[in-house]
Amino acid sequence: MNEMYAYVSFLLIVLTYGMETALFNFSREQEQKEKVYSTILTSVTLTSVLFIALLCIFAEPIAGLIRYPNHPEYIIWFALILGMDAVSSIAFAKLREQQKAKTFALFKTVNIAVNIGFNIFFLWICKSEFDSGKNSWLAGLYNPQIGIGYIFISNVITSAITLVIQFPTIFKTKLGFDFSILKNILPYALPLLIAGLAGMTNETFDRILLKYLLPENISLEQIGIYGACYKISIIMMLFIQTFRYAAEPFFFSHAAEKNAKEVYARVMNYFTIVCMVIFLGTMLNISWIQYFIGEPFREGIAVVPILLMANFCLGASFNLSIWYKLSGKTRWGAYLTVIGAIITLIGNLIFIPVYGYMASAWTTLICYATIMLLSYLIGNKHYAVNYDLKRILGYLALSLTLFFAGERIVLSSDAMNLIMKNLLLVAFAIVVWIMEKKSLVKNESQNN
Repeated sequence: MNEMYAYVSFLLIVLTYGMETALFNFSREQEQKEKVYSTILTSVTLTSVLFIALLCIFAEPIAGLIRYPNHPEYIIWFALILGMDAVSSIAFAKLREQQKAKTFALFKTVNIAVNIGFNIFFLWICKSEFDSGKNSWLAGLYNPQIGIGYIFISNVITSAITLVIQFPTIFKTKLGFDFSILKNILPYALPLLIAGLAGMTNETFDRILLKYLLPENISLEQIGIYGACYKISIIMMLFIQTFRYAAEPFFFSHAAEKNAKEVYARVMNYFTIVCMVIFLGTMLNISWIQYFIGEPFREGIAVVPILLMANFCLGASFNLSIWYKLSGKTRWGAYLTVIGAIITLIGNLIFIPVYGYMASAWTTLICYATIMLLSYLIGNKHYAVNYDLKRILGYLALSLTLFFAGERIVLSSDAMNLIMKNLLLVAFAIVVWIMEKKSLVKNESQNN
């Protein structure tokens, strides 16, 4: 499952080819909004239909290429998932551009609920009926030959339902295609495609490389352990993804304001605070959070703090990347993420055979930290934002200090151990509150 969804991450970037961000940028001109949306949606729909057709035709050789020769149906299922999700992503981008957060959240919640619901239905209810030997219609819906494939089938159904419920949003605008608009959009969007592919290399390619660089008898097991522990950092990833959904249209809409750079600096400050709270909250409570994954997977728990910090660097680099998106110099996004992809490939190729998934975790952190640093240094020359580096680095240093202090707390009682560790989280919150209050008072006095 981890491996197949790694492929999905890459291909979804290809199928949307930078059009989501392009929609935000080119929709800033009020009179072009509907034409831009219609042209982008039509373009993505046509390429998605072509993609589905090609993958269905060549399903068997592709399945053999990725070492699943007995499961060409996986290729067909994922072709449908990717095609429908690509079209849905443009409709979701339109909701973000219109700042319809409630509708966006409702559709995303339906997507998650339906996916979970069908997984429970197939892998729990139907499987239990089959395993018990009952001759019921529920038992008849489960085929042990499909097994993990029911996760993919659930995703196909979910993607279809998500697309259908967006039809009112999609068809609210009269669909059309303006080639002159597309010609202006593509030079802006295509560097974002390259950046997206390189970025996804940084995020998911390690799981693919683990399969091919480790001995075949342990490779899938190692991917499973790494993937399961990666999911513990899901809270940080969820926050960053939620932040990205809201921040991108927000940054574009505030670009023309006089105090835009001050707003971006303040956003970065608060972003750091939230990320450090998530980092400390997760690591100081890892003693019970680890039970969200199965016992055989917990041996990889050491990757969690590394991946949490890596995700913070990823989120910070997203904040710092606004300069090239606003200025139209999207090629810089491609340059930076390609550098990151080179680090990812070299680090994993050299060190996975020696250190396994730990090499993947450390390489991910080094990759995102490098992109973050370069984005800040280059952006400072092209679109200087006065980020409060002392405060940001101070919060980062404090959170790491408290984390290492928490690692040394070992009391006889598990309850007391947990209480003492969470007091460190409270201490961090108090320090942040005092520092932010002082900053607010200072700014108010300067304005007066």
